[in-house]
Amino acid sequence: MGKVTGFLEYPRLQEGAEEAKTRVRHYREFVAHLSDEQASKQGARCMDCGIPFCHNACPVNNIVPDWNDLVYRGNWKLALETLHSTNNFPEFTGRVCPAPCEAACTLNINDDAVGIKSIEHAIIDKGWEMGWVVPQPPARKTGRKVAVVGSGPAGLACAQQLARAGHDVTVFEKNDRVGGLLRYGIPDFKLGKDHIDRRVEQMKAEGVTFRTGVRVGEIDAGGITDLSSEQLPAARLLAEFDAVALAGGAELPRDLPVPGRELRGVHFALEFLPQQNRAVAGDRVEGQIVAKGKHVVVIGGGDTGSDCVGTSNRQGAKSVTQFELMPQPPEQENRALTWPNWPYRLRTSSSHEEGCRRDWAVTTRSFVDDGKGNVKALLAARVDWHKDEATGQMRMTEVPGSEFELPADLVLLAMGFVSPVAGVLGAFGVQKDARGNAQAATDGARAYATSVPKVFAAGDMRRGQSLIVWAIREGRQCARAIDEFLMGASDLPR
Repeated sequence: MGKVTGFLEYPRLQEGAEEAKTRVRHYREFVAHLSDEQASKQGARCMDCGIPFCHNACPVNNIVPDWNDLVYRGNWKLALETLHSTNNFPEFTGRVCPAPCEAACTLNINDDAVGIKSIEHAIIDKGWEMGWVVPQPPARKTGRKVAVVGSGPAGLACAQQLARAGHDVTVFEKNDRVGGLLRYGIPDFKLGKDHIDRRVEQMKAEGVTFRTGVRVGEIDAGGITDLSSEQLPAARLLAEFDAVALAGGAELPRDLPVPGRELRGVHFALEFLPQQNRAVAGDRVEGQIVAKGKHVVVIGGGDTGSDCVGTSNRQGAKSVTQFELMPQPPEQENRALTWPNWPYRLRTSSSHEEGCRRDWAVTTRSFVDDGKGNVKALLAARVDWHKDEATGQMRMTEVPGSEFELPADLVLLAMGFVSPVAGVLGAFGVQKDARGNAQAATDGARAYATSVPKVFAAGDMRRGQSLIVWAIREGRQCARAIDEFLMGASDLPR
């Protein structure tokens, strides 16, 4: 694949990016895709390694060596077709996927991995620029109707595949715009929403109907009832459609029940991030949570926490500190030990580069009241981690005398998500697993089927919080399972 000696001749090239001091002044994307020549040389680095571990590490099983070789040889259109054969939305994954394929790259054993993600980014951007991404309406209609609940990556992938198989597909979204957490979870500077909009237009031309502002099922006690939204009973969907796919997100955040949690200024990340997305879209956001002039503390070291850091800096925070409960990872993984698996190592995002103090092995003990019901500081302590010899599990203990106080006018909780909001699953009567997700297998005769007849589940609602690329995979596979259920057989790829 590629050029036989390419990995010896060409170094890995990172995509160009606007400088931190200027990009924090706006919310636009700041990473530029590779030029044709640059992408060709990066594709040339792909080795004839025999077993493409990158292909296996990718949840959608992208045929990475093939499109690397095609880009190297300048056959961009066929590269795009190859990329689309496994991935409905490479413009999403080419921007925000952490690239497990690169971790598994054979070259990554003792050198810099092939820049697979940057090549994917270049392919799909060129495809749109050249007008090669066009609607693919079905040759015939089946007359079967499918409802897809949720318009995130799982729901969109499921809907597009089913529409191309000839089914009449309606996507129901509780928010006012399509996209789920793509739209209202990921900041615009990481993923511009125009990428969602043009895919929606493509899908409409393929026959997909979108209904926004519709809440399917009952809103549980922990949900937020939006009186402006249409309430659609689960029974109505079951009566009007031949199959239903539940593809909502895992949006129930992990809380931090410590003294002072009720103070004003302590918020979940998904209270903070969507508001800025709406403001960028031109909406007027009443009572918007803003970091301007404040000491911001982000609790949680994952992608959502990083997004809070980048947004806080753009809003003009006085300082940004990010805590993580776990110890600091090593700067470089032991490749001989971890390859081709996803390595445990320190990851510094573009948001961290824009300005952030990071700290590890810190536990939050309480939030301090300013006397008026607002948070003014955070009390924390350092922890030690050790393995419990009896169970083999890691345990933490506070370090005596390590308590400290940190100014905090705004605290953002970004500690992950525990399950889908229970209202939808409860309304359909779907059996849940131990984590509160929809219980459904991914293979066998009842792949993606729930305990309720003709109701299927995919994405975060089935597997829990995960990556966009996993959501796309599950949406595609769920679509095939539904097609088989409706038609007895399916030509859709799995």
